[in-house]
Amino acid sequence: MANKPPGAPQPAPVQRLRMRYTKRGRLRFTSHRDIARVFERALRRAQVPMAYSSGFSPHPKVSWVGAAATGVASEAEYVEIALAQVCDPEAIRAALDASLPDGIDLIEAVEATPGTSLPDLVQASSWVVELGGVSLVDLSAAVASFLAAQAVEVERMTKNGRRVFDTRSAVVSMVATEGDNCAILAMVVQHVTPAVRPDDVLSGLRSVSDLVMLVPPAATRLAQGPLTSDGEVADPLAPDRFAAGNAGASAGATRQVDEVVGTTPPR
Repeated sequence: MANKPPGAPQPAPVQRLRMRYTKRGRLRFTSHRDIARVFERALRRAQVPMAYSSGFSPHPKVSWVGAAATGVASEAEYVEIALAQVCDPEAIRAALDASLPDGIDLIEAVEATPGTSLPDLVQASSWVVELGGVSLVDLSAAVASFLAAQAVEVERMTKNGRRVFDTRSAVVSMVATEGDNCAILAMVVQHVTPAVRPDDVLSGLRSVSDLVMLVPPAATRLAQGPLTSDGEVADPLAPDRFAAGNAGASAGATRQVDEVVGTTPPR
């Protein structure tokens, strides 16, 4: 960077890594903007060889996909980073995970398959919402009313102003179950524009029923990825693992030798 004149073109990335990370505990109340700042500081501390954008203010090439809203926990957040040199994905994951605060845990890193787009693979999310003080009977009745409706409109302020949008069309499935001292709402929600968030669905439930929530709900995203034909959420990194398995077959023996002698962290 220091040897390049301002605005000079940067070399093209030679590798892209896709990572799954969590958002747990008190960090559920952290905004995505703050998490992005923490992540970029961790990239510098871990000395990850990032690829940079061109222009007069180069910045590391980091792409976020479907980030959870403030106040929501998640077990399946995704980010893609571009590297200036080829690295072992697990070595990068371990170094970066050690540089991140508790609550943001890097679960997996895989090399991105060339020609694919991670946003295109993230089509829906699977959620669970704990509703303290709500009985299973009341929640089940609200779910039945919601699913029976043709449309359930709610109103929310967005960056483009106040919007009215339908929450029912985004919900693929919804079921009420019983948890420890609370009712639990499990649902699969498609990613649409504007985004339908868990709190939007809860507003929709209240609008079609007498559901009363005296305790703030606790929402957790369990998964996000492609929507299957049976309404389930698949793993968006599975195609990358498959491609890596095929492409890496000839290099498998070399990696095993490296792992034995300790020169390459195991995948």
